Amino acid sequence: MFFGWLKRYVPRGLIGRATLTLILPVVVIQLVVSIVFIQRHFEDVTDQMTTAVSRELDLLLAATPGPGGVPPIGLTEPLGMQARAITEAEIPPADDRVWYDFSGGIVTERLKSFHPGLRRVVLEVERNVYLYIDTPEGPIELIFDRERVSASNPHQLLVNMVFFGGLMTAIAYVYLRNQLRPITRLAEVSAAFGRGRNLPYKPGGATEVRAAGQAFVDMRHRIERYVEQRTLMLSGVSHDLRTPLTRLRLGLSLLDDEDREPLERDVAEMQEMIEGFLSFARGSAEDAPEPAEPVQLVREIVADARRGGAEVSLGEVQGAGVMDLRTPAVRRAVENLIGNAVRHGTRAEVSVVLGEKSLRISVEDDGPGIAEKDREAAMRPFQRLDPARNRNKGGGVGLGLSIAADVARAHGGVLRLGVSKTLGGLRADLVIAR
Repeated sequence: MFFGWLKRYVPRGLIGRATLTLILPVVVIQLVVSIVFIQRHFEDVTDQMTTAVSRELDLLLAATPGPGGVPPIGLTEPLGMQARAITEAEIPPADDRVWYDFSGGIVTERLKSFHPGLRRVVLEVERNVYLYIDTPEGPIELIFDRERVSASNPHQLLVNMVFFGGLMTAIAYVYLRNQLRPITRLAEVSAAFGRGRNLPYKPGGATEVRAAGQAFVDMRHRIERYVEQRTLMLSGVSHDLRTPLTRLRLGLSLLDDEDREPLERDVAEMQEMIEGFLSFARGSAEDAPEPAEPVQLVREIVADARRGGAEVSLGEVQGAGVMDLRTPAVRRAVENLIGNAVRHGTRAEVSVVLGEKSLRISVEDDGPGIAEKDREAAMRPFQRLDPARNRNKGGGVGLGLSIAADVARAHGGVLRLGVSKTLGGLRADLVIAR
């Protein structure tokens, strides 16, 4: 419970935590040293010096006083003191010292313990001590140098510790920040690569950080080679599959209508399946991130869907601006979500919200929806949930949701499935990090 409470106040960043790890021991050590030094040095030294001055006061007060009870000048001058007779009105109402005079309390306490007739003690830091003492002839005022009862400049210890502690902390912070900068840069480049952006990066820093950076560079090269090889393979497969399908269509056109129509439907279904497979396998590999206006893109997708005969409406629209997107991939994902919505329902509604940290494109329908336990499986390739979604209404090969999920992951985002509050069917949220 204690650590859970403490965790809320711990910095989240690596530099903040490293700085706290650096500063906290220094502060604790300085506090311990200060307390020990003040107690063992200043207090003991002040006690000894005050005791010596108290014995000198005993000598002065025991001597035959002059007029008004003032000790003889032959004793006060050699002891470095000044004495004069005063009236009751000149006696301060209370002892006085500044708040940061750490040794002043010890001086006052020790002097009063030695001299019961001592009424007031007024201390000036690094200047004088004023004692107001009752004598049989009346009150007197004794003045002597403050350095006689306490070590000079006791606060300089704390000033020096704070100054040099702060200086060394600043130097260590600069050095620490330079050491952590390669880690921060590696995290930035890794996050950008996960969102489809390839930033220039050269490993640097300590040996371990440099090794991690080089491992990331090797991994990125392997992924880029894999994507390039997959793109080339898909280009060849696409060409090789479309050519025989074209020949089949030409051959079928020579048949009678009664024999041709069933075969043409089979060829069209095969064409749709091939296009779905290629679209899923292609993903967003061939698309490069570019500045785009998400709100305008969604408006165009909805307009195109309407022209195609789908009953699609534009719902909530919030925000405006430009962000980096793989535009063809996002268009393909939203079109797949709309296609699923109108295939398994009668109408769809699309909304878009562009915030400071993310883009959310939602597609809702009035269909049967997907049970919560089946939503994760529904986003897997080639999954068609017969009880929840009508597989015979408009075809489909079970790749619409998986394509959208793959596009979301390529942008560092996620595809979430839920229940539409407005239409009652499925709600698919395509969330993309900015």
